Amino acid sequence: MDTAFTGVEGELGITAACRLTGRSRATHYRRLNPPAAREVKPRPTPPSALTADERAAVLELVNAGEYAELPPAQIWARELDAGRYHCSISTMYRILRENGQSGERRRQATHSAKTVPELVATAPSQVFTWDITKLAGPRKGIWYHAYVVIDIFSRYVVGHTVEKAESAERAEELIRETIERNGLTPETVHADRGTSMTSKKVSQLLIDLGVT
Repeated sequence: MDTAFTGVEGELGITAACRLTGRSRATHYRRLNPPAAREVKPRPTPPSALTADERAAVLELVNAGEYAELPPAQIWARELDAGRYHCSISTMYRILRENGQSGERRRQATHSAKTVPELVATAPSQVFTWDITKLAGPRKGIWYHAYVVIDIFSRYVVGHTVEKAESAERAEELIRETIERNGLTPETVHADRGTSMTSKKVSQLLIDLGVT
């Protein structure tokens, strides 16, 4: 663009050259006579600035036992109620930030790592898992319920049924029939906390069979 502008400037003049090349005339003239660099003067220290000793006193105050977990705004207000003024709230924040204490001041709860329960199967028929899911029916608003029992070791579907409704009675019958047909009682039957899973019929069946 600079080359094109220089090529037409001598023939057509600055105004036409700027219009043809899309350059602003103000920008062109500003580049010809750039403003002198301004001297950046350091900001003077305001007369109300705290001294090093005063800043240390403020830091000691906000870290005192009664104020250690309070934000600067509350510390400032309590000190003002007691007739003491040290500095502004923003200055308190600034002092904390300079000393790496601008984060959460309240004591944080710590919790030991919890062991996530895990079911492990080393052979078939040790752990079964089951669930109920809805299946779309032939028309809108009609749903069926698919009950599926899976052996987690082999991923084999050991029992299943499709019903018109979810019921604890049918769930208990399916688990009983699945275990009888399998020939081996699993050590554990895993499920979520659905109503059929926590029903008395299913729970009593598993207790009777000695299943976890």
